[in-house]
Amino acid sequence: MEEAVRSVAFSSDGSQLALGMKDGSFTVLRVRDMTEIVHIKDRKEVIHELKFSPDGAYLAVGSNDGLVDIYAVAQRYKKVGECSRSSSFITHLDWSVDGKFLQTNDGAGERLFYRMPTGKHLTTKEEIKGLHWVSWTCVIGPEVSGIWPKYTNINEINSLDANFSSTVLVTGDDFGLVKLFRFPCLKKGAKFKKYVGHSAHVTNVRWSHDLQWVLTTGGADHSLFQWRFLPEGIMNGIVEPTFQDGLGDSNSEESDSELSDVPELDSDIEQETQINYDRQVYKEDLPQLKQQSREKTQQVGSLKRQQAPDAGLRLQFVHGYRGYDCRNNLFYTQAGEVVYHVAAVGIVYNRQQHTQRFYLGHDDDILSLTVHPLKDYAATGQVGRDPAVHVWDIQSLKCLSLLKGHHHRGVCALDFSADGKSLVSVGVDDDHTIVVWDWKKGEKLATARGHKDKLFVVKCSPLLMDKLVTVGMKHIKFWQLAGGGLTFKRGVFGNLGKPETMMSVCYGHTDDLVFSGAATGDIYIWKEPVLLKTIKAHDGPVFAMFSLDKGFVTGGKDGVVELWDDTFERCLKTYAIKRATLSSGSKGLLLEDNPSIRAITLGHGRILVGTKNGEILEIDKSGPITLLVQGHMEGEVWGLATHPLLPVCATVSDDKTLRIWETSSNHRMVAVRKLKKGGRCCAFSPDGKALAVGLNDGSFLVVNADTLEDMVSFHHRKELISDIKFSRDAGKYLAVASHDHFVDIYNVLSSKRVGICKGATSYITHIDWDTHGKLLQVNSGAKELLFFEAPRGKRQTIRPSEIEKIEWATWTSVLGPTCEGIWPIHSGITDINATSLTSDRKLLATGDDFGFLKLFSYPANGQYARFKRYVGHSAHVTNVRWAQDGVTLLTVGGADTALMIWTLDSSVPQDSRPVDSEESEEDTEEDGGYDSDVAREKVIDYTTKIYAVSIREMTGTKPHQQQKEASAEERQGIVKQSASMCMEGMASISTSFFGH
Repeated sequence: MEEAVRSVAFSSDGSQLALGMKDGSFTVLRVRDMTEIVHIKDRKEVIHELKFSPDGAYLAVGSNDGLVDIYAVAQRYKKVGECSRSSSFITHLDWSVDGKFLQTNDGAGERLFYRMPTGKHLTTKEEIKGLHWVSWTCVIGPEVSGIWPKYTNINEINSLDANFSSTVLVTGDDFGLVKLFRFPCLKKGAKFKKYVGHSAHVTNVRWSHDLQWVLTTGGADHSLFQWRFLPEGIMNGIVEPTFQDGLGDSNSEESDSELSDVPELDSDIEQETQINYDRQVYKEDLPQLKQQSREKTQQVGSLKRQQAPDAGLRLQFVHGYRGYDCRNNLFYTQAGEVVYHVAAVGIVYNRQQHTQRFYLGHDDDILSLTVHPLKDYAATGQVGRDPAVHVWDIQSLKCLSLLKGHHHRGVCALDFSADGKSLVSVGVDDDHTIVVWDWKKGEKLATARGHKDKLFVVKCSPLLMDKLVTVGMKHIKFWQLAGGGLTFKRGVFGNLGKPETMMSVCYGHTDDLVFSGAATGDIYIWKEPVLLKTIKAHDGPVFAMFSLDKGFVTGGKDGVVELWDDTFERCLKTYAIKRATLSSGSKGLLLEDNPSIRAITLGHGRILVGTKNGEILEIDKSGPITLLVQGHMEGEVWGLATHPLLPVCATVSDDKTLRIWETSSNHRMVAVRKLKKGGRCCAFSPDGKALAVGLNDGSFLVVNADTLEDMVSFHHRKELISDIKFSRDAGKYLAVASHDHFVDIYNVLSSKRVGICKGATSYITHIDWDTHGKLLQVNSGAKELLFFEAPRGKRQTIRPSEIEKIEWATWTSVLGPTCEGIWPIHSGITDINATSLTSDRKLLATGDDFGFLKLFSYPANGQYARFKRYVGHSAHVTNVRWAQDGVTLLTVGGADTALMIWTLDSSVPQDSRPVDSEESEEDTEEDGGYDSDVAREKVIDYTTKIYAVSIREMTGTKPHQQQKEASAEERQGIVKQSASMCMEGMASISTSFFGH
């Protein structure tokens, strides 16, 4: 055939064969000699389904234009009717036995009925009652509701065919499964048997005319399977065929484990013990991936690769502090600066100038930090398969020693010995291994298994170099370094207290006393290894403790800081952290009163406090509290928007807060509002007065950008809102994209929804308006680039060559010819989460799942463009946006909760130039002639296949793919085969079958 064929149908006597084409035309052939009878083109979009009426008088043709046309066979296929009530593409249709009615299904999930041949729409139940259908291939309708899992959306089942005489039906779906159900099956989540063989999508299923066989076709696997149907009667007489899959119930729910509600556990501690530092891809895997990319690049050899931009980026400021799962990670330096960490950055903060310097040697989340007792050095430990501990100079920011090789997953606690010669580290592996290092030589002095459960703190004795103590879940151990080994004594609680989880520990300055802070709020006083007494100090866990020359300071979940004398006899002073006591010099706002305290330290006449909410505060002994820096709390940050006129940006996070930040040299949070639900996107209106926020429950709100008070809110979708944007022309329209596969268009002035963009097959990831506010470009999770026209949302087809000519108001898309070059070679596992284009359209910044921020020249045409890349965020860079000045770039880092502010710097010195590309520099010349098939095979793109919903479950899912629930169970085979019939896969398809 000249055109690609999408659908076929035989007439009832088998003499004619109709073919539906991708270009909207259809052809009818005479079966005897395959000559053409007619070729008719009435539609533009693909003909997905067509069927002859049972008496052979009419042909119904359904297209993606959303219409079914009726043609009279005897009048040389003259068009006699049209069914036009569908709002979406036609997916299935069936004739009634008498040929007088037609039922259709469409992409919007509607089932409609029409009178034939005119195509009059039937609306009353009376007209439809008692109709008998000659075939049943529709997937929507009460008779077949059972084929749908209980929690799915409407487009996963591609095809269905019922066998009336055996009362069964067979379906084909997007997970490569062929399933057998009873017919009719009325209740959602009916029992079935399933058969594997196809790889990705089963596109069609049909019974043979004698109902002995089922034929199934696979989309991308190009194969036709023939299955033998074994009815119940025969099966009982013979041995049941063996099944590949374990049997189970298709709708069994796993019961929750009883562990989740043990009463004594504190919720914060419980949450923390569940944190898991495993990574799907560790940074250590990158060299291997790069090696693969090099091999691939050599194949791309002769393709010209786009040059990297001349300008570079410099990290200016980071908003954030990791308090939600770390402790004791905040110190004064000798010069009175503050050292702490967030994401993969060690930060040295100057209180007087409100500036920061950065240690950027780590490549993944930093989990622990300590400072040297004598010199101005810091040690930081990170996440990784073989996680590193870096010892670095706080003044020069140079790495002095890199310690690796003895931990797994991450390093959760560090402490220097009193003489500063050795360093103790604790890992988050299953044994919580303790390692003592001679850090200058980089050698291990001793190692031991710490404890089966989590260890929170390790502390070295201030007097004896060979003693240390560890605390953790229901445990305290006193260690002695002897030769190359560590020996321990467990704490003896006696009858003074019960074994509690210990969150903090300190040595006293006299008599070998050790003080530990418990989850109950008590301080336990030890004379190694025996408990002497307990003292009530806080409400809830004592997360932080610091020893002074004369006394101690403690901080708890209750948000109170307490000063104690040197034996914990008397509490000398308490400071409650409240909004009311914040001084005017604060660089931000306290989210709530009494935030949980995670780190505490003293120096320079002040107390420095780190909170679980990501705030760093300085308490003057006389009482006023100054907020120095802050960031989002635990939860992923995805939403980021820059103000069109001012140096201001907004962020919204899964921590259920919307925050406004000043990005000028004032670097501070100026407003915050708590939301009912977490959010994933936000956008300012063109005049900067309104701010739209998309939430995770499918609702969105528009707030006043100054006061953050509600102006209007809507809840039209069930799944999360993934992107939201005002059109440029006075902000007339607001486009709202969701994981329900739709983009809704609202008229801002009338606050009404005026259009819906339909047609994406997966969740929407990015949207952009053109400068006229008329055209919307949309990216979906299936790597589709779609275009829609406002206000109605009508789908538009635009050629790649024309895309570049359109003037876009913003560019945040990751697809299309102008950013083909941003996809790395090993893009099988790399997802690019966000892009942003400067207003002069010269530089494109991207953020990806490896924690890299990259800078490309725009347009990044062709494959594998060169770039400059920057590390700072840890796992995922979830969003990037250029500010209104065109030189400031803002980035947010998903689970690392950090907002980073970068500036464009054309004077980046040569030596600090980042690699301009991950790929090999030598472009090998190809020899041999050009061959179109070879060239084509070189660029076959398996990535789109990788991005489609995974067919069989892999472990670990990215956050935005965790929504779909039902199919995972089916794929694990938790499916009870209660219907006692089955099919047997026949791998060899006998061609003679087609001759019968």
